[in-house]
Amino acid sequence: MTGTRKHTALPKAQILIEALPWLTRHHGKTVVIKFGGNAMVDEELKAAFAQDVVFLRHAGLKPVVVHGGGPQISRALETHGIVSEFKAGLRVTTEDAMDVVRMVLAGQVQRELVGLLNRHGPLAVGLTGEDAHTLTAVKHQPEIDGELVDIGRVGEITEIDTGAIEALLADGRIPVVSSIARSQDDHHVYNVNADTAAAALAAALGAETLMILTDVEGLYEDWPNSDEVISRLTASQLEKLLPELSSGMVPKMEGCLHAVRNGVNTARVIDGRVQHSILLEIFTDEGIGTMVVPDEQGES
Repeated sequence: MTGTRKHTALPKAQILIEALPWLTRHHGKTVVIKFGGNAMVDEELKAAFAQDVVFLRHAGLKPVVVHGGGPQISRALETHGIVSEFKAGLRVTTEDAMDVVRMVLAGQVQRELVGLLNRHGPLAVGLTGEDAHTLTAVKHQPEIDGELVDIGRVGEITEIDTGAIEALLADGRIPVVSSIARSQDDHHVYNVNADTAAAALAAALGAETLMILTDVEGLYEDWPNSDEVISRLTASQLEKLLPELSSGMVPKMEGCLHAVRNGVNTARVIDGRVQHSILLEIFTDEGIGTMVVPDEQGES
């Protein structure tokens, strides 16, 4: 009996010990996690995500979750008979569509996530960028073929007030932020890309790490010819690659670039289809996904 117990318990102890240097390094640090992709729709992945975030909190880190809700918004717009149109990779958001976006993000996706986290204790508090002036934005007009295009109530962040989030973190809570911003110049709200919002918040909070969950393994070396994932690259290396990336990856990688150029130590794109990918990324030597780091001194 003792023999069997020793064999099953030892690997568990080794796994815990491997996590020790990472636990020490990350203790008390803020981590901003963008929740998205399959992890948002698959029940098992959702539950595993909530466990990971609560684990980080109990391991002495300060997680902040930022979410969008692309698939849920598309479904709700369809139900309301509103056609989804995309320009320059962004959802065209009319006034009618904005009401639905706000309802889905703050009233459905955020509530569900807060509920999953709070199965583990009175931890999560939901807010949107409108609360306490957390996110302020102006109208974003992308350029397509040299022309500025009107895509409705889509915002570009101009200002961040981290006061409410910092107060929640100081109180041991887990802030869950919906990517909606108050308007700087009228009384409406804006739909903001959640990758961009997460990156801007990570920089404003002086986070240790930004993690963006996606439905791919990371940034591929030479897609579609190879599925080798680039495991680490510097800000400058990433900047050179940006023009070649697929449209869905651009806001994610631009977010990583913005974060590491503005004081965040590492930004990572990780595969949200892998259960517990967040823990694997933060507490093991075999990090998964792609990690972006600031340029070394003297490198441009």
